[in-house]
Amino acid sequence: MTISKFLAGTVLAAALPVSAFAEDVTWKMHSAYAGTLPINGTGAEEFVDRVAVLTDGSMTLRHFEPGALLPALDYYDAVSEGSIDMAWGGPAFYASKNSAYMLFASVPFGPDAVEYLAWLKHGGGNERWQELLAKDNLVSIPCTIVAPEAAGWFRKEITSADDFKDMKIRFLGFGGRVLQKLGASPQLLAPGDIYTALEMGTIDATEFAMPVQDEKMGFFEIANNYYFPGWHQQSTILDVLIHKPSYDALTDQQKASMHAACDAQIVKSIADGEALNFPAMKRLTEENGATLHELDPTILDSFRSAWDEVRGEEAAANPDFARVWESFSAFRQDYATWKEKAYLP
Repeated sequence: MTISKFLAGTVLAAALPVSAFAEDVTWKMHSAYAGTLPINGTGAEEFVDRVAVLTDGSMTLRHFEPGALLPALDYYDAVSEGSIDMAWGGPAFYASKNSAYMLFASVPFGPDAVEYLAWLKHGGGNERWQELLAKDNLVSIPCTIVAPEAAGWFRKEITSADDFKDMKIRFLGFGGRVLQKLGASPQLLAPGDIYTALEMGTIDATEFAMPVQDEKMGFFEIANNYYFPGWHQQSTILDVLIHKPSYDALTDQQKASMHAACDAQIVKSIADGEALNFPAMKRLTEENGATLHELDPTILDSFRSAWDEVRGEEAAANPDFARVWESFSAFRQDYATWKEKAYLP
């Protein structure tokens, strides 16, 4: 246990009466990410440890790797039905249930971590998220914000939007829909399945995450053209998805401890993302043969135009998406007044 974890737990525990954690709770927690993956995966165990400290041991979260209980991404129904109490993953992985969930995960040409968090906590974002989940007996706590991702790994250099025609590419969320508009065939694969698919030629290219995570995945061994910026995921939210009856049965202190643990995890994930990626980029280029590229502005313009189409189609097809998008875009418009005046360009 780190000193920071110990101190955080000590401060909270000292403020609570001994009876605050009257009943011990043991939950199973599925993870969509391997525990060895920096930030997304290692964060799961950090969260588990922090909850144990903050609850003075009254909550035990048993952390299960992908595949131990369930396939990596197939956990929404299991948590909804109460087969397991909770899962560590992200709303992008259950957006097939309702496309509006994707707006709580990452948005093409979307906000940075701070602005995203501000919308969730002060702009009505979290309230809309919980309203949708409650229909399926679920609660979510945002628990990590991932730094800007890369645009992907490609076998060949990308010189125009036409290069995406007929490309089989692993891509997450609405970014995949954007590439589909340009003629690509996007697929959503679990993290542990991407390398094999790339190696076997099932896919031609892939995006996954940021450099410190992509390095761990070894994509440079097959496709060494590494593109930036991550236009599709300037920041990405991960969460713990919880069976609502299980959550409701917790004491107020146990609930508060879980939220505090996630808030602390968000702070750590933002700091880790900003500190760990540039050393990884250096290793990727100097030790592993990757070549870093920037997407041509004309390609980004094509992506932006395609995103406008996708967004319009989704709003017309899904009233939930339209309501959440209205909240999201209205907050961003208002926030721009502050951002443009307060921050250096």
